Amino acid sequence: MYAHAGIVLAVMVAVFLLARRVRVTIELAMFAAAVAGLLAHGTGYAEIPRHLVDGAFTYFDVTLIFITATLFMNLLKEAGGVAYIIRAILRRFHRQRTLTLVLLTLILLVPGALTGAGSVTVLIVGGLVGTVLTYMGVPQTNVVAIVFLCAAMSAAAPPVNLWAMMTAAGSNMPYVGFFLPLAVITLAGALFSMFYLGWRGSPPDLARVMRELPEPPPGLTGWKVAAPFVVLLALIAAGRLWPWAVPVLGLPLLFMISAAMVLLISPIRLPVVAVTSRTIEGLLPLIGVMIVVGILVQSMALTGARGLISLSVVLLPLAVIYGLLFLILPFSEGLLQYAVGPLLGVPLILLFNMKGLNPIIALAGMATMWPIGDMLPPTTVVGRAAVMVLRYEGAYYREFVRATLVPALVILALGTAYVVFSRQLAFLVW
Repeated sequence: MYAHAGIVLAVMVAVFLLARRVRVTIELAMFAAAVAGLLAHGTGYAEIPRHLVDGAFTYFDVTLIFITATLFMNLLKEAGGVAYIIRAILRRFHRQRTLTLVLLTLILLVPGALTGAGSVTVLIVGGLVGTVLTYMGVPQTNVVAIVFLCAAMSAAAPPVNLWAMMTAAGSNMPYVGFFLPLAVITLAGALFSMFYLGWRGSPPDLARVMRELPEPPPGLTGWKVAAPFVVLLALIAAGRLWPWAVPVLGLPLLFMISAAMVLLISPIRLPVVAVTSRTIEGLLPLIGVMIVVGILVQSMALTGARGLISLSVVLLPLAVIYGLLFLILPFSEGLLQYAVGPLLGVPLILLFNMKGLNPIIALAGMATMWPIGDMLPPTTVVGRAAVMVLRYEGAYYREFVRATLVPALVILALGTAYVVFSRQLAFLVW
């Protein structure tokens, strides 16, 4: 049994590495590995399509969440809401650097927190915040590092953390109680990154910055911009405060209701079809990853390869796992993207639960460490997105990645502390 699972796993790894060697995309490489695993297992040709389709729908609900959330944020940006918020913050607090940096951090956290994707943060607000930071005297390398690190923390921030959701789903664990633990660690990591890299500088030239930022349409006011968020938070709170009286709407429907609110409050007519098309087109790589990850997990579960990985992980001494988490998690994310949740997260969280650790706190720590790997090879998805959006011309590894090291290590240390001291931090779980 172990030999068979080991052979299947070796075949999958070999096919994946070969596909990457010939420059096949990460999605197709994982798909090829999944099919190769099914063939090596001896799955009949008639059965393979069924498992591929079954696996493709594993994370269908998660995919709906970040499609609808991203549509909501893109409509808000198209209506001028994002530019309005940034201009209002600068106009009011441009002489108070501390408050400005705090508020810019919160702006960077919102898109990824609602969608679960750091790339959405970079695409929606990265360029605007980068312009403000540049005129505040922050060096260009630090600006790109700030946008990436805050985008990584936004992907890990509640309410939507895809790594935690996928790991919880794979270990039969409800995605409940994560809000405060994730909020504390991601906010701490984002604020440290912002102040460590952006504290030194000069007061911004307000008139010059305002000329650079897009002008919101006439008629857009603060209450109109806030209305969709108020509706979203009110519906979420109502479901928690009156669970027996309020029907379960689900996050996709909540985001669609908020998107409809944007259409109602927008002073201009929004090109809904065009924005929707751009949203789906921009999310295709992420959707592809989610579909293929489900297929890969289905294949590994059927062939025993997933069980072999789980067994290998749980047999490691706990001290060794603690000492290697800060390396294993980011580099595995750089290699496999969201697949690391079900492949590594599930056996780790089952092990931690068996050892008496608090699984919610431990998973919150792990789910904050994974997105740091989005700047590492071979994928470098969010890191490359930040470089492209901000038109950074410096050396990627020697300058950009080097600038992120200290804040990244602090975030990884916080995540490790969450795991090691999860029992003591259990008071964060509400």
